[in-house]
Amino acid sequence: MDKLREIETFVAVVAEQSFAGAARKLGLTPAIIGRRISQIEERLGGVLLVRSTRKLDLTPQGEEFHRHCKVILTRLETAERLVSDGRKYATGHLILSAPAAFGRRHVAPHLPPFMRENPDVRVSLNLSDHITDLVREGYEVAIRLGPVIDTSLVQVRLATNRAVLCAAPGYLRERGTPLVPADLAHHNCLAFNEYGGQPRGWHFLVDDRPVTFRPSGTLSCNDGEVLAQWLREGRGIGWRSLWEVAAELSCGALVTVLDDHMPPGYDVTAVYPVQPHLPAKIGLLIEWLRTVYARPGYWEAP
Repeated sequence: MDKLREIETFVAVVAEQSFAGAARKLGLTPAIIGRRISQIEERLGGVLLVRSTRKLDLTPQGEEFHRHCKVILTRLETAERLVSDGRKYATGHLILSAPAAFGRRHVAPHLPPFMRENPDVRVSLNLSDHITDLVREGYEVAIRLGPVIDTSLVQVRLATNRAVLCAAPGYLRERGTPLVPADLAHHNCLAFNEYGGQPRGWHFLVDDRPVTFRPSGTLSCNDGEVLAQWLREGRGIGWRSLWEVAAELSCGALVTVLDDHMPPGYDVTAVYPVQPHLPAKIGLLIEWLRTVYARPGYWEAP
């Protein structure tokens, strides 16, 4: 670092043709300028500048040293510019993971427009409902729904969503509308299957306390889109994320129940490993998705 300051000082002295001019340019005192030049000459074992009352002349050794110093500073400026521009201009191969259904509906459709704006980016999207190990599996960024347990990852909130309990109007006319979570014992509950076929619990608040209900019914599946289709067909009542059924709720194909007993919303989050400098392709994609999700009426669109 000291050598770099000395190089900058020497080049400034030659450009300004005086110690005083170099001092003004660098915001230093003439004494500091003189001391740095003396240190360079002492280290190199030769005279670089011949000083007179009117001008500074370079010795042959000074001319050669000045030429190399200019090259060093030019290369440094170029390197800094490339790194700075690289943070704003996206290039390279981006490897992305997202939950299957969410990725199909709310990530994949937005990648082609993103790539049109960033033509030097290639994207590989992996859709999976298992929690990916980004470092071990080679992913640069992942989309997560709900709490992120891994504190070693950088987390960026993309949007806030929530769960709803819903059914088709025809189903509710036939079976009645539940007023409290306990009423669900008398309904055909369409459950999401966990591994091993066990139904995923539905979470409610009763007297401000969390309660988990184990749904039971004639149909269950490990695919949320299939469950949403069954709900639209009036085959039962289901606990779904708003992002899955917002369009159906907006047009009246489905209606919500037990709204006062639903838990708080959860975040849709982008996560990536900690790194000294975030590549532009990651930062720009995250900002792209945040902007898309923030559009008025986005979650109600078909």
